[in-house]
Amino acid sequence: MRIGFGQFRPRFGDVTTNIEQSVELIRSVRCDLIVLPELCTSGYNFASIDEVRDLAEAAPDGPSCTAWRDVARETGCTVVGGFAEMGGDELYNSCALVRPDGTLHVYRKVHLFDREKKWFRPGDTFAVHRVGSANVGLMICFDWIFPESARTLAVAGADILCHPANLVLPWCGRAMVTRCVENRVFAITANRWGSEDRHGHSLTFTGGSQIVAPDGTVLARAEQTGDCAMVVEIDPAVGRDKAINEYNDLMADRRPECYGLLGRAGKVNA
Repeated sequence: MRIGFGQFRPRFGDVTTNIEQSVELIRSVRCDLIVLPELCTSGYNFASIDEVRDLAEAAPDGPSCTAWRDVARETGCTVVGGFAEMGGDELYNSCALVRPDGTLHVYRKVHLFDREKKWFRPGDTFAVHRVGSANVGLMICFDWIFPESARTLAVAGADILCHPANLVLPWCGRAMVTRCVENRVFAITANRWGSEDRHGHSLTFTGGSQIVAPDGTVLARAEQTGDCAMVVEIDPAVGRDKAINEYNDLMADRRPECYGLLGRAGKVNA
């Protein structure tokens, strides 16, 4: 299975150009699954709730999802990309998984970062979807810092974590290596690059999109700046082998009954 990411610098508010850039990146490579950055069709650094509403779209028939559905059908590649979603009266930081047959699933970001809490409602569900021979789990950006996100998807059977991102903190790349090792899964982090300085609030994004193997090997990594698409070939079944040695299996050895707050004690002992 060929999996990849598309890294680019969206232009804030220019949905048409951003969609065109994303489609060009998808067409530039041959793969079965490609991941694009978080909020890659709108830009990230909103100044007001009205801006978010103006740039948000409804799934499954908004401009981003429609364009990705078309290019998925054209190329045979499943696309995962981030967009601002209008869900009824609520706004969500979402990503769509769009298959070549036109079916579409939406994940709404569970863990909101910084000023996202001013604009978006958090999602409340993680899910795993079948893509070809792989089970694919969706997470977005700041979900990375909560081990529960990746673990929930791994327990649900994910072989590959698809991780659209607009990262500004420098530690995610290293942390996603750990997420892969502790869950024995593949991960595709698609980050944007560049800066957005709007109304006195400036953000610089870290680029460095990457694909990581279950043993923590970085299979591909982009530079911190510059548009690019990278693809690697993997065997998704490797992400299902949870054996560490003859006696230990990562999932079989879990002890959920011991994972409550301080185990059964429920308090700090003096």
